[in-house]
Amino acid sequence: MIKRILVVCEGNICRSPMAQGLLAKMLPGVSVTSAGCAAVVGRGADPLATQLMAERGVDIAGHIAVNLNLEHVRMADLVLAMTRAQCRTIQSRYPFSKGKVYCIGEHAGIDVVDPYRRGRGAFETSLEQIEGCITKWLAAL
Repeated sequence: MIKRILVVCEGNICRSPMAQGLLAKMLPGVSVTSAGCAAVVGRGADPLATQLMAERGVDIAGHIAVNLNLEHVRMADLVLAMTRAQCRTIQSRYPFSKGKVYCIGEHAGIDVVDPYRRGRGAFETSLEQIEGCITKWLAAL
């Protein structure tokens, strides 16, 4: 049974905080955390991400970006990265993680687009992709 999910993106300020918030809302008994392969450490979630999530009733205003580390990967039962390249990066850094690292878009055959510095439309597209991917993961779990 999955009790701990780790969501990973690049900077840990856009995609992974949004996915973390959605998963935490949809899976109340599961611990959901997030991190970045190259996080903007100490920075809060992007204001557009925070706004879009608030519109969905999810508060990510307190999010603080952190770098992915050994303990994150070790503690997670499931690691969901936003892109296949990030999956490869995680598995390269932490070879023991093979078998629990997947692309969040695996069931949809996509990488989630990075909206960083690209405006509200890009954030909406990214969030729609994340929502669709999470729906497919929930059905698989």
